[in-house]
Amino acid sequence: MDRQIVHLDLDAFYVNCTLLKMPELVGRPVIIGGTSNRGVVISSSYEARKYGVQTTMPTRFAKQLCPDAIVILGDFDMFTDYSNLVNEIIGEKAPVLERASIDEFYMDVSGMDRFFGCHQFTSELTQKVLKETGLRMSFGLSVNKTVAKMATNYSKPNGNLRISKPEVQPFLDPQSVRKIPSIGEVTYKLLRRISIRQIKTLRQLPIESMQELLGKNGVTLWKKANGIDKTPVIPFSERKSISTERTFDKDTQNLPELKALLISMVEKVAFQMRDANMLCSTISVRIRYSNRDTETKQAKIPFTSNDDVLLEKSLELFDKLYNRRMLLRLIGVKLSNFVYGSHQINMFQDTTKMINLYSAMDRMKKRFDNPTLIRRAVGFSAHENTLIKRG
Repeated sequence: MDRQIVHLDLDAFYVNCTLLKMPELVGRPVIIGGTSNRGVVISSSYEARKYGVQTTMPTRFAKQLCPDAIVILGDFDMFTDYSNLVNEIIGEKAPVLERASIDEFYMDVSGMDRFFGCHQFTSELTQKVLKETGLRMSFGLSVNKTVAKMATNYSKPNGNLRISKPEVQPFLDPQSVRKIPSIGEVTYKLLRRISIRQIKTLRQLPIESMQELLGKNGVTLWKKANGIDKTPVIPFSERKSISTERTFDKDTQNLPELKALLISMVEKVAFQMRDANMLCSTISVRIRYSNRDTETKQAKIPFTSNDDVLLEKSLELFDKLYNRRMLLRLIGVKLSNFVYGSHQINMFQDTTKMINLYSAMDRMKKRFDNPTLIRRAVGFSAHENTLIKRG
């Protein structure tokens, strides 16, 4: 039996959530992002995209391309609430659901055609989402995740496309290799330099050539170009967590050192979360006093993997927790309530330069397999032994 995989994507999610709150802007070019000269574009309406406005573009450049665009600081609490609502609606009906990011989902509906058409089922589900939230979804239906996602991208906005098994290669072949999910700008430029522009050209290469060129990633890309992707749809368990804690050899109440240690710990677990391609929506801080009293505070936050957001919230929680001025014997931090997804740009703090900086730092940490290789200067005084828990 052929697999039946659905990829669902909320169209212009950040913009459309904002338009539900500000309906007077419907039909006008809208940009969600930083309003200062250092800000970047988080999302844009299709009216703005016609002028060439793109995600991560500096806002000032976007305004030059589209002078009439309205730039709005988005409400990430609202975005998270809508994402959770959509997840609940789909989860009530989907046989197997994976929450891929704040605005993307995968379903495995294999075998459903025997009882209820997969395409009809998904169409009715997206209509249910629209009716209950006001948000439109596009979807692709095919034999695996790669083709389903590409079908969704092809059908946007507010469309759908089913690619059956015999149609997979005719659908893939004429498209640019840039359309293959997971191909980044560096890989794309490398392939283009050696005249590999279309998927058909890539798939006709010997798999050994792709392995020699790009290693393991080259083999994966070759398989995707040939319509091969066995990646399963994995229901995500929000019970998982990533945490680290330190029990001191000698109890302390040295605030600068405690906060330096907390900063170092947050940087470590945040990197581990990004390395696992996850975003969290809950952070908690735990302390244990010298008399063994243990206290914990947690906070809900918009889905993020951004160090700055997590550091600010962890220090805020610590200040609320540590109010007895007694010696401490333990401090810990935990991230939880995850979805799969890459770094979500923080419109208040991120610039293109900062995004590139964090990406470069993470690459160095991965290369040397050391999550504490690069840290803020304040964290270098915090030499902790940590215990990472998942589950």
